[in-house]
Amino acid sequence: MFRHTAKFCLIAAVFAASPSYAQDANVSHDAEYYILQAQHAEQWAADDAAVDEALAQFRESNAGNPPNIVSILIDDLGFGDMGIPELNAIRGYSTPNINDFSDEAMRMVRMYTEPSCTPTRVAQMTGRLPVRMGMGDTAVDIAGFGLPGSEVILPELLKQAGYATSHIGKWHMGDVAESWAMNQGFDYAQMAVHQQGQLTIFNDDAIKEQVSVGIQDYDDAYTLDDWFRPDASAMMTVIEGDAGGPIREVRMESGERWNAAKYDEMNQAFQDKTMEELERLAQGDTPFFLQYWPMIPLDNTRAGRSGPESVNGGLYVDKMQLLDEWLGDLFASMEELGVAENTVVVLMGDNGHFTKYSPQSGFTPMIFRGGKADTTEGGVRVDAFMRWPGMIEADGLLNSIIHVSDLYTTLARFAGADEFIPRDRLIDGVDQSASLLFADEAKGRRDHIIIYSADVPKAIVKDQLKLKLPPKGENPIIAKFYDLYRDTREEYPVSTEVGAWGGQEFVRILGRHLARKEKYPDGPPAFGVPYEGIENIRPETQAAVDAFLVKQQSPKQ
Repeated sequence: MFRHTAKFCLIAAVFAASPSYAQDANVSHDAEYYILQAQHAEQWAADDAAVDEALAQFRESNAGNPPNIVSILIDDLGFGDMGIPELNAIRGYSTPNINDFSDEAMRMVRMYTEPSCTPTRVAQMTGRLPVRMGMGDTAVDIAGFGLPGSEVILPELLKQAGYATSHIGKWHMGDVAESWAMNQGFDYAQMAVHQQGQLTIFNDDAIKEQVSVGIQDYDDAYTLDDWFRPDASAMMTVIEGDAGGPIREVRMESGERWNAAKYDEMNQAFQDKTMEELERLAQGDTPFFLQYWPMIPLDNTRAGRSGPESVNGGLYVDKMQLLDEWLGDLFASMEELGVAENTVVVLMGDNGHFTKYSPQSGFTPMIFRGGKADTTEGGVRVDAFMRWPGMIEADGLLNSIIHVSDLYTTLARFAGADEFIPRDRLIDGVDQSASLLFADEAKGRRDHIIIYSADVPKAIVKDQLKLKLPPKGENPIIAKFYDLYRDTREEYPVSTEVGAWGGQEFVRILGRHLARKEKYPDGPPAFGVPYEGIENIRPETQAAVDAFLVKQQSPKQ
């Protein structure tokens, strides 16, 4: 008993002696964080002091300013699709600009995301698991919900630290006004309200090519419910606005139909606007946060195709080559504008391949099994790079576990905005500054991941071991364990070998995670009227909203 009491007294003394750590200790994390903290508090305090010194030296060399931050999140890419020319070659395509970038960056080898678009983006922006606010699923059409305004997202932290903030491209965190980027801390945003389901999978050209079936490619003589099938052209497409200012739909007029040409126009416009915003922000007198979330490489039609062609010839792969050209232009512009040396750039995928469209997409799972929506490693392990010249090791590999939510806390620390992380809620992201700055896995502050599918935990990763959680009602004795170093594709369970000694420990990890929710219970998303507050809503869009509201009200009648 005395030994334990003495140990915790020592830990408390270490916290009190380290102002930066005392500050971080006020952030509430999930249960496993405190188990690591109890073992490594003294080392963490020393690491925090070293991080403070490194960041202070950078600021001194950068006219007293923290770094700029550029965040690029690419849709539906499996591990190994960027940054490794040998794997490019066996696919039959090339991403030379991204490969060159990877040589200048640290590869986060064990970056975990969420299984699909919305939850990954929510985790990166909030530093919290999407289940915490009911955002663990992915909506395609008009839905009437989104990210609550009460969430304090990354640009809101950075703005308090003096940053200018802009978002371009995909958003996909709701169709209600409080969820939109320009209402959530970005000074300016041009963003797609929905995602590629509307924009490239069930648009007019995709329907003709039967990428989507059963929408308008049949004789509707026996159809009674005209509201059953969504009309992509009636849905809101891309909106633009400044914080606190008017919000308008852009590049879409009443009566105009959405098709492959409009999709290409939108993607080019996102790239052009990103280049414009980079130049504008670089000429300002404050640090900036520029977020670019492209919609390509997802592009599901052959209609009107142009641009780079690969030996592979896949629908997505060829567009990935186009995106590589665009990112090359972005990186070159950073050099020309003189901001490359004082800017943190994060480049990564949001989840695994959209295997529903394999192999015609040109992408299939390689190293890990599974893809988008799966809780296998192929669904949640992605290529991820961070470049910060002179601060983060170039062409390095970091093999410790990092979750996408850790970017929230880590980038806030780099920016000097960690004091603004809210203390009234649970923050899942942990500060990985020391591990990244000193290229040292031993300085990591995470050794586990709980992988959710929507609101249900499906797997637990601890060190190199993974438990696939058995469904309710199934005997847990047959639960499958995998050694991820020996079996990257999760095909050879070592259930008895691991379960005999570790099964109960995994159960306790989940138990502690669920018990923590008693203090910090999960909440709902924000609900509201879709598209409310957009100044130039088209008549057909208003009609689609009215139909949605009637269907929403129907069960209550």
